[in-house]
Amino acid sequence: MSEPRAIDTLLAKYGESHLHPTNELIHFVCVPVIVFSLLGLIWSVHPLVAVGVTLLALAYYITLSIPFAVGMLLMSLLMLAILAALPPEAILPLSIAIFVLAWIGQFIGHKIEGKKPSFFEDLRFLLIGPLFVLGFLYRRLRVAY
Repeated sequence: MSEPRAIDTLLAKYGESHLHPTNELIHFVCVPVIVFSLLGLIWSVHPLVAVGVTLLALAYYITLSIPFAVGMLLMSLLMLAILAALPPEAILPLSIAIFVLAWIGQFIGHKIEGKKPSFFEDLRFLLIGPLFVLGFLYRRLRVAY
């Protein structure tokens, strides 16, 4: 019997505090928009910094799962393209508003769940959240990860 892959262990641990259907639904909406808003905040510093941070995250995702890294690459490219198309003066206020509202949603979800967010125990879970959402999509599409 082989040892579980790191990605499987991380997703299982993350999933322990995301069992309530309402909390899951909130996460499916809020996690992607948090990623978008975070990229927007970084984009406001400089677009190349946002690209650099994206590449660093993708390097981590490659160590966990190539299919997840590909999915995150596609999602990141879409988000960066949207940011590039937005008026520069709108990016910072929009990103701040989305970031705050989405985190309020996340904490409401965890209040409903009755469990604290996973990243309180391990900061890596801030990078695993998007994979948790992507994993749901992959299972629906029957894509192996």
